[in-house]
Amino acid sequence: MQQPHRPRSLVSRLTETVMVGVVRGVFGLARALGPERSGAVGAALTRTFGPLLRAHKTALNNIRAVYPEKADAEVKALAMAAWDNLGRTAGEYPHLGRLFDFDPDSTVPGRTEVDGIDHFLALRDDGKPGLIFSAHLANWELPAICAARFGLDTTAVFRAPNDPAIARVLHEIRSETMGNLEAARQGAAFAMQGALEKGGHLGMLIDQHFTRGVIVSFMGRPALVNPILGKFARRFDCPVHGVRVIRLPNHRFRLQLTPPLDLPRDPDGHINVQGAMQAMTAVVEEWVREYPEQWLWMHRRWRVPAKASDPKVESNFGI
Repeated sequence: MQQPHRPRSLVSRLTETVMVGVVRGVFGLARALGPERSGAVGAALTRTFGPLLRAHKTALNNIRAVYPEKADAEVKALAMAAWDNLGRTAGEYPHLGRLFDFDPDSTVPGRTEVDGIDHFLALRDDGKPGLIFSAHLANWELPAICAARFGLDTTAVFRAPNDPAIARVLHEIRSETMGNLEAARQGAAFAMQGALEKGGHLGMLIDQHFTRGVIVSFMGRPALVNPILGKFARRFDCPVHGVRVIRLPNHRFRLQLTPPLDLPRDPDGHINVQGAMQAMTAVVEEWVREYPEQWLWMHRRWRVPAKASDPKVESNFGI
């Protein structure tokens, strides 16, 4: 029997209210510093405290497994560079709207440049639903802002932080700069499907472990990935693009949108879900290998059980 919903205690609500105020204060200070200095402060903090966390050991183990030829000093330097990128991304969060300043008609380069804007515009104007996958590279929030600025009807799927105060403030910032937002949760697939049925687009990060996902090869090792984009690609037979962000020198960024992927199909001509996710993951692998210092190595990405079941195991986002 389902337990009735229990209202939160007054202490719990007051604690969250106080924490929201604290988080807003931190973000306000970051805004006052400006994007460059707040990014630098964030990087300094993560480079200092990141190595003290358990996640640092995870990063070192991941890097050693992917790059067994690297000397220990190189492994540690790559991990530190990844912490630097993560800290800068956190410090830049209050400035997301300012970071994306791409203007195709301007002769003066801004903080952000876009490679493949024609693909964005084609997605916007073709009257079809579309899927866009990405990864935790550089400042991975920028593509959703680009889509909103150029009128691409996109629903960005995100995982909310566990801390409710941080989640609330981050949602406020995202709501100011991005289009439609959908939290990754039980039942979210129905909202995502509804967006596609209306001719909209879905954007989703696919480089994190998903316990009930399909097995793919990533960086030479088996990994589990959420298959929902492959399922939607099969159901709607719609274009699938990848988008990444590259952190450039002098506090600048480049967004790159790939052409539509040619996904594998079964003998009946339908898109193969596992094959589609493998194709998307292969693109992410190319991105990570090109700029490994800009990826989230501290995530426990490779967690396939020794006795993994059939790779077509269903996900929590079943459709």
